[in-house]
Amino acid sequence: MKIVFFGNPDYVLPVLKILYKHHDIVAVVTQPPKPSGRKQLLVYSPVDAWAHRRKIPVIFNFEKIPAADLGICAAYGRIIPKFVISNFKFGILNIHPSLLPKYRGASPIQTAIIEGETQTGATIIKMDDKVDHGPIVARFKEDISPADTNETLRTRLFEKSAQVVIELIKPYTKGKIKHCKQNDKEATFTKIVKKEDGFVNLKKDDPQEIERKLRAYAPWPGIWTQLRSSSFAGQAKRLKILKAHLEKDKLVIDEVQLEGKDPVSWKQFKEAYPKANF
Repeated sequence: MKIVFFGNPDYVLPVLKILYKHHDIVAVVTQPPKPSGRKQLLVYSPVDAWAHRRKIPVIFNFEKIPAADLGICAAYGRIIPKFVISNFKFGILNIHPSLLPKYRGASPIQTAIIEGETQTGATIIKMDDKVDHGPIVARFKEDISPADTNETLRTRLFEKSAQVVIELIKPYTKGKIKHCKQNDKEATFTKIVKKEDGFVNLKKDDPQEIERKLRAYAPWPGIWTQLRSSSFAGQAKRLKILKAHLEKDKLVIDEVQLEGKDPVSWKQFKEAYPKANF
């Protein structure tokens, strides 16, 4: 079967790899390279780099997508227009890491962790022209452990999704799977995570919420707070909280990084800045 894959980050590569093993990947559609760092060198997406090494055509423009039977989408990050979806005989299957219609949008895994959910999952839908709206083709559940971060949980979800999708394609294209319409009245939505969302107030915020936020925003954007000290000439500096844990519902900070400095233990930081004020 001829398949076009839509995606960008490294954690969706398990899906692409298993599709490549069993089907004909005629192209990948991914975000164009972006300048990064002081030298503004172009950085290509992990999906782009993987496909390029295997001489699979890499597409940035919707107008240039080749003919194919099926599209598979995982963390592509752009709205795919209706004219593109309709070009595929069997449409596009989209992998979304939540139990739709709950947590539609850009940050379902982070939101589930922050909200203290103990279970999430992934849903494969037949894409339509609305965000995470199409009918459900398959889904599975996954427990969230107290130690899970955004990174560990999304890795598991997309590894399991790869297995589900590869087993799904044959019955799906033969019309043997009944689609289930989502209940829009039960839909909840998530936002695009920005750097400023990582701010926490160590004096006012609930310790459990801070700990969940730390796990949800690992590795990016992380969490941070504003720090004032006589050592900074009255100016505020950003203090990243790199590691922390809960002890009897109290937040215990383990490792931090002051703006412009190397990471240090909390003990070392307090010794260096005993009069720091949060």
